[in-house]
Amino acid sequence: MSTAARSNWLRELIRKPYFWGVVAIFALLALNVLKDPNYLALSVNPVNGNLVGNVVDILRASAPILMIAVGMSLVIATGGIDLSVGSVMAVSGAVAMVFMKDAGQSGSLGVALGAIGLALLVSAVLGAINGVLVAYIGLQPFISTLIMMLAGRGIAKVITEGQNTSATNDPFRWIANGFVVGLPVVFLLAIVIVIIVGLVVRRSALGLMIEAIGINPKASRMAGIKPSGLLLTVYILSAVLAGIAGIMSVGTVMTVDVSRTGYQMELDAILAVVIGGTSLAGGKFSIGGAVVGALLIATLDKTIVFLGISSSATPAFKAIVIVVLCLLQSERVRSWFGQRRKPPQLKSDSTPVAPKQQKQEVTA
Repeated sequence: MSTAARSNWLRELIRKPYFWGVVAIFALLALNVLKDPNYLALSVNPVNGNLVGNVVDILRASAPILMIAVGMSLVIATGGIDLSVGSVMAVSGAVAMVFMKDAGQSGSLGVALGAIGLALLVSAVLGAINGVLVAYIGLQPFISTLIMMLAGRGIAKVITEGQNTSATNDPFRWIANGFVVGLPVVFLLAIVIVIIVGLVVRRSALGLMIEAIGINPKASRMAGIKPSGLLLTVYILSAVLAGIAGIMSVGTVMTVDVSRTGYQMELDAILAVVIGGTSLAGGKFSIGGAVVGALLIATLDKTIVFLGISSSATPAFKAIVIVVLCLLQSERVRSWFGQRRKPPQLKSDSTPVAPKQQKQEVTA
């Protein structure tokens, strides 16, 4: 690769929004290493042979964020937003815990699969309600999902009778705490789901149709695209992915806390999507960018805990990092710095004579 081609490739890479997300991840890890040189060290648990370390913890914590970030990126690409993903997580976890508590049989795989299936079914119903309100009733996505955000917590409280609910089921717990080839099952499962969703939306016309709706719904309708059905599908998919995130969250401790499960996760999902380069105006999304954003949010959360930052100051610290990152992504900010670096041009005292004037002087 020539020097010019390498320079162009690097320039294009820097322009990609998720590039600065990757830089921020490495910067946070470097900050942690400065405090503890062994922060990135990995070891093998002699009892079960699984990998142990801070990096493994970050990967495990990123799995629920990955799920809701991917679903949120598709919703935002249509020009909408889903504020109900945190509440859907709580409902999904509540359904799963109550089902397993009532069924008993702590070692039954069938009970675990039944709890997962029922939780995802309820999540899909909640997503369908959002989709119907947006696509067929015509309500604003912000209002529709805000209603579900408020109602979802109430539904979860009704399911659990307002109490924290615990259950015991080894196969269900393995989903959140198990390991395969030394890596967390929950992270591997999240990656598989992300790959499947990415292949479906990018290897088919579905992704282009979703972006077309976000760019111009009327024009997409005239082009033969049916926005209503696609909107319904996207909101259902977002809710199902949120339901999976809820299963991952409650499976870690096998307890659902209706007031805390999924709390403010919709904000983390939106931040992850924006960091990944998905336009909040709609018409553009990046699954890979959402993955980078989710990993950054998980790394940032772990860094805050590791540095011992007060919980009262945590939102401010998180906001500073996100704002700096968004500024680095801004084309306007980068162009402004480029203009500041441009050397001043020297003005010549002599004005060059135009060729036409030179010809007239020779003729004279």
